Amino acid sequence: MVDLSGEIADLWASLGAPGGAGARVIQLVAAREGEGASTVARELAHFAARRAGRSVWLIDLDILAGAQFLALSQQSARYGALGEAAAASPDGSIFYTIRPPGTNPDGTAMPDARYLSAHRVGDARWWVTRFRTDALVAGQNLHILPREEYWSTLKRHADLIIVDAPPMERSSAALTVAPYVDQTVLVVSADQADISAPARLRDRLVEAGGVVAGLFLNRMGASPSGSTKPDRR
Repeated sequence: MVDLSGEIADLWASLGAPGGAGARVIQLVAAREGEGASTVARELAHFAARRAGRSVWLIDLDILAGAQFLALSQQSARYGALGEAAAASPDGSIFYTIRPPGTNPDGTAMPDARYLSAHRVGDARWWVTRFRTDALVAGQNLHILPREEYWSTLKRHADLIIVDAPPMERSSAALTVAPYVDQTVLVVSADQADISAPARLRDRLVEAGGVVAGLFLNRMGASPSGSTKPDRR
């Protein structure tokens, strides 16, 4: 297990902890697969909840993959056991839509928000989302929506919302939600010599209306210790 505590503490300080300005939504995304954005998002949520004492929601934007729930369930010794499923939307709003719509057993329409659950992580005040892929049927598709409602609503119920977005080479979800999050952090692997992809991602996020807070330079694959260093450029 790689210990990123020091680097995550630096990232937390560089972003500015949520305080008088209210809750914030922070998105983490990489240009390519394997850069470690999901690990950084998970560790940031862990730090904010455990060491900073904040209430945190970790939203897995790579919805169908469900990697965050799986990773947390496999590392309960570190993070704590996952709780029972609860509603992931306080008011029924949600950041995606299912087409064609689902139906309940009685034939009524199934609200999109019902597909997403939230699970408390250990005894800290943080939750991780999980999409109910078992509720999908053949022919249904999921689409991320360019809407603010869910994010603004969730900010009334948590100090910090961390969004783990899929890499840009596979999905444009990060661009869709960029205008509705307060900060986006790019995660870049230190062993990637070509920085053109992260630069293009930065430009596209800005063009989409997002605020790019900087880079987290991930050195996990560059040294035996697996350390990372945040780069605030």
